[in-house]
Amino acid sequence: MGISQTVFKFLSSQKKAIGYSLMGLLTVGREHLFSLSTFKCPCSSKNYIYGLVYLFAPALVLLLVGFALNGRTWQLFTGCCVNPRKLFPKGKSCHFFYAFGQITLKAFIAPVMWLSVVLLNGTFYECAMSGSKNLKYLEMLCHNKSKKCLEELPKIACGQTSLSSWETEEIILTLQAESQVVGWCVIVTAAFLSLLITCYGHCQSNTSHLQKRFWKIYTKKEKEQFEKYFEAYATKLSERNLKSFFENKKLEPFPMPSVRAWEEASALDSFNINQQIFSTLHKLVEDSMKENDSNVAQDTMVNLGEGETV
Repeated sequence: MGISQTVFKFLSSQKKAIGYSLMGLLTVGREHLFSLSTFKCPCSSKNYIYGLVYLFAPALVLLLVGFALNGRTWQLFTGCCVNPRKLFPKGKSCHFFYAFGQITLKAFIAPVMWLSVVLLNGTFYECAMSGSKNLKYLEMLCHNKSKKCLEELPKIACGQTSLSSWETEEIILTLQAESQVVGWCVIVTAAFLSLLITCYGHCQSNTSHLQKRFWKIYTKKEKEQFEKYFEAYATKLSERNLKSFFENKKLEPFPMPSVRAWEEASALDSFNINQQIFSTLHKLVEDSMKENDSNVAQDTMVNLGEGETV
């Protein structure tokens, strides 16, 4: 195997980690972009609201984008207003919460990265907390400082305060230290919860490790084949319709799945260890085969009964 093929194979196997790393780099880039070009602390009584908006508004946007860009979100909610039973199918009502939980965990990756980066930087936190409405907290910051400290606190983030340089520096260092401590707490908490949820999922699983690996490979290949079949059938159908339109000919019927089949194939995943079912499509095909076998058996019994009567 050539060097290029080896590198490509390695990158393909590590694409999830690489994707998360790129997401982190983009988050850092966005943070610096906000800091350098748009963030201007007002250095007034509005510091608190302004700083918190810059802390949490981008995180909320990233969370919503994470939901919107996840295909499973639309697989889960498409048609739920018309038929709410899709969210809670019979016998699998808890599967909705499991699927939505997986979507939510993935959507939280970018917001957590954003909060971690901006808190470790400290700029937004410094602006927000210098305008805090908590009098006890402000008094703690101004402990052993001059009497005008409380009035000058909102101006510290802009360097426009009349406090002495050592007082200003001490307050700024305190705010930055607090921001970094909170940032590391967010990172440690997110890492711990991620590990805890992953461990709990594996401990409660009825499937073996090798089955899980096979399931992941199967679902990946099924999605790839889906795209190929979609493109091929869409091409054939469009060519058929255009040919009929321009040549004004009546063509043969084009085989397509029924509306019910589309609905069933679009439902939530139905991985079942006992039945060796690895996807919703797999379940649909297996059920169809069983139904066909049952119909054939019934026809055979009817024909045998008619033969005995004769």
